[in-house]
Amino acid sequence: MRVSAQSILTTALAATLTLSLAVAPVLSCPFCSAPSLTLAEQLAQADAAVLVQWADGTKPTETSAGTTVYEIKQIVRNHKDALKVGDRITLPRYRASKVGDLFMLMGSKGTAIEWGSPLEVSEASFNYIAQAPAPETPTAKRLAYYLKFLEYPDPLVANDAYGEFANAPYEDITQLSDTMPREKLRKWVTSPETPATRLGLYGLLIGLCGDKDDAQAIEKRIVEETEDFRLGIDGLMSGYLLLTGKDGLDVIEKTKLKDASVPFSETYAAMQALRFMWKYAEGRIEPERLRESMRILLERPELADLVIADLARWNDWGVQDRLMTMYRGTQAPPKKTTDGEDVQDPYNIPSIKRAIVRYMLVTSKDVAEEAVAGKEAELPPHVVKGREYVEELRKLDPKTVQQAERFFFLK
Repeated sequence: MRVSAQSILTTALAATLTLSLAVAPVLSCPFCSAPSLTLAEQLAQADAAVLVQWADGTKPTETSAGTTVYEIKQIVRNHKDALKVGDRITLPRYRASKVGDLFMLMGSKGTAIEWGSPLEVSEASFNYIAQAPAPETPTAKRLAYYLKFLEYPDPLVANDAYGEFANAPYEDITQLSDTMPREKLRKWVTSPETPATRLGLYGLLIGLCGDKDDAQAIEKRIVEETEDFRLGIDGLMSGYLLLTGKDGLDVIEKTKLKDASVPFSETYAAMQALRFMWKYAEGRIEPERLRESMRILLERPELADLVIADLARWNDWGVQDRLMTMYRGTQAPPKKTTDGEDVQDPYNIPSIKRAIVRYMLVTSKDVAEEAVAGKEAELPPHVVKGREYVEELRKLDPKTVQQAERFFFLK
């Protein structure tokens, strides 16, 4: 979704670990791995496109890569009317196939048409491509066409239909909620046969059209114990929260946020679901309730830097004292074990310390427009405190403050 996504954990972490507290607009589905170009987009960029069948070929030799001959059966896009049904197209390099096998060729204009690699198709998949709405068609209308082809038996079609949804704006997807195949979606999100790469999208879709029974079915899959990394579980959690609101958040907290024995990937997926609800589902869960859930993750040092950045974005100024106490703890001498070994403070990590500094910088600059313009304006208490803490941090750890300020952007 172009206002929104989805991706493996390392990619998501890398995207989140930006040096700024500001977040750039998300350009694709938060839970989807979209193709760079869908078939409709490829077709729109082509000057010529034809359905061909394999006709003949010359096998390679020591001095030649051979050739392959295709016969045009149907024309989708005809550059300067240069193509006719029955014409033959010879491509360099031998491609083994059988007489009559179908392919789609797309080409760009040059001195002659320069053809791309043949795409093997069936009659059904070719018709799917040829009849698809043009990319300039309003997105919601285009998605109505692709909705019918999710989980289509032909993988080429199913993968492309998924790609169209993965690239689509979230607000356009929501317009289809009344026409979504709820029963099929429920089957897909609960079936182990569903490709993991599509689970996040399907979880999101059922969150837009499902009911209480669907929520219960999703919950069973979410809370099941696992040691595996489950691609798409973040989208499933988000759909669940769309259906259940605060009650569902209670479940997510208990099973994914408060339980330290849960695999990191599951906790991170829950964190992604919180972010989704904050950004896209305004009003479904109260902002302060979402902040409460995010604060729980401050207890997890491996996530703390990301959590602190989110709390700053969410204007959660109630953790100022807690974060400052955390920072002071990193400056204290290491504790000793009974054996005399040093015990490192788990929060004494450069990324966490920089995140705290940036949080305080954000609070110190959260002033009214009047104050920015140089006019009289009473500073909020969190701004006053934030400025005091920034000055304390400069004295406590000037090097880290300097590093944090170097790439600090306020938005």
